[in-house]
Amino acid sequence: MNGLDLPKRAGGKTLFAMAEGKKQATWGGRFSEGPAELMLRIGESVSFDQRLAPFDIQGSQAQAAMLAHVGIITKEERDAIKAGLDAILAKVEAGEFTWDPVLEDVHMNIEQALTQDVPAAAKLHTARSRNDQVATDMRLWFKFACDEVDASLAAVIAALVDLADKTQKVIIPGYTHLQRAQPVSMAHHLLAYVEMFARDRTRIAAVKEQANVCPLGSGAIAGTTLPIDREFVAKELGFVDAQGHPQVTQNSMDAVSDRDSFIQFASACAAIGVHLSRLSEDFILWSSAEFGFVKLPDAFTTGSSLMPQKKNPDAFELIRGKSARLTGNLQMLLTMVKGLPLTYNRDLQEDKPPVFDSFDQTKLMLDCVAACLPGVSADTKRCAATVADPALLATDVVDYLVKKGVPFREAHHVVGALVGLSETLDTPLNELPFAEVAKIHDALSEDWVQAFDLEKALAARDKPGMPGPDQVAARIAHWRSA
Repeated sequence: MNGLDLPKRAGGKTLFAMAEGKKQATWGGRFSEGPAELMLRIGESVSFDQRLAPFDIQGSQAQAAMLAHVGIITKEERDAIKAGLDAILAKVEAGEFTWDPVLEDVHMNIEQALTQDVPAAAKLHTARSRNDQVATDMRLWFKFACDEVDASLAAVIAALVDLADKTQKVIIPGYTHLQRAQPVSMAHHLLAYVEMFARDRTRIAAVKEQANVCPLGSGAIAGTTLPIDREFVAKELGFVDAQGHPQVTQNSMDAVSDRDSFIQFASACAAIGVHLSRLSEDFILWSSAEFGFVKLPDAFTTGSSLMPQKKNPDAFELIRGKSARLTGNLQMLLTMVKGLPLTYNRDLQEDKPPVFDSFDQTKLMLDCVAACLPGVSADTKRCAATVADPALLATDVVDYLVKKGVPFREAHHVVGALVGLSETLDTPLNELPFAEVAKIHDALSEDWVQAFDLEKALAARDKPGMPGPDQVAARIAHWRSA
């Protein structure tokens, strides 16, 4: 696409009129001179909203169809407008369309280009304002963006489920406070993230549902006196419910000032970013020499310009960093909207960069994770050595005592004393001399060491949501079918 170099001055006195070769904005009829160069620079949005061109053209074609439907324009004019817009879209997609910042935004750029070739295009903006036009464009974009993010979320879930399937028998310590807690399968750990990303899909679906209401026909603030058909446009653009009934906004002032979909989309992306960041942190830790649970694929790691032995988890570190951008985008939108009176204010032009950035970065992060995970491999020997720590099953000893009728709090203190004895004697918990163990509580029999059987301990965790092998396998099967 051509660049967006700004002219020194814009002049002219009528709609898209040419005065000394300079263009005039659509609102310029009551002005004696054009805006200053700095005003053009701060006011233009086409540098970022040009990506709305397909949706703007879709909305304009539906608008033309509706105007013909109610008799405001002829069918011939409708067809000429549609053909002209198709030609513009082809140029946009080929990168051959010239975007002019003097015309401020994507809407006016397309309208001027259309008007130059199709005289009937001068009627296209009948009963429409840029306020309801951009609101419609963005709702169409949100529906598209939500589908794209959902597809990427599904790909990450599939990759996690595949990796979980491969690591069902790999047992690792689970952690609380980053201290070894209890043993779990690596698969169970990975499936925790599947649950998170599944909730993210629900959030994204909710954004799409909220955006699926057509604001076109709201005008600048108070609709129009012309005989438009809002339901016709809603159907043309796919703003329909599950039964195919058109869905239109019910308050023109809210329709042009509402930014809830922006905030909810940014919020959903921020939540995805948090989940991706936590996932990344686990893989960063797991791939370190201190943990050594997994090996990351070379394609998603980098080396050092100084230290030739280094293999750095840069992809996951970048994801961890980029998640902060998503949080910042949400904060920007909330701050921008919080003090605005009804209805439209020019501040709202700044609503698009944060949601566009959230979309781009969320997609990039998700796609990167989905591509990286198939190349991750578990170091089974290192995992087995780490999970051999008998202290990981201290809680199972508590359960052993509870089954013998010892109250839980008492049993907890008993095992705490055993751990203290283990530290004092510098002896693994499961190798303590029974003569010393028996002194701590009379409920401790020689069979107490059976609580340290790792396979039995995991198999005993067989209730829904637990890391027992059968439960993990069932959950993998569930996600595969889903």
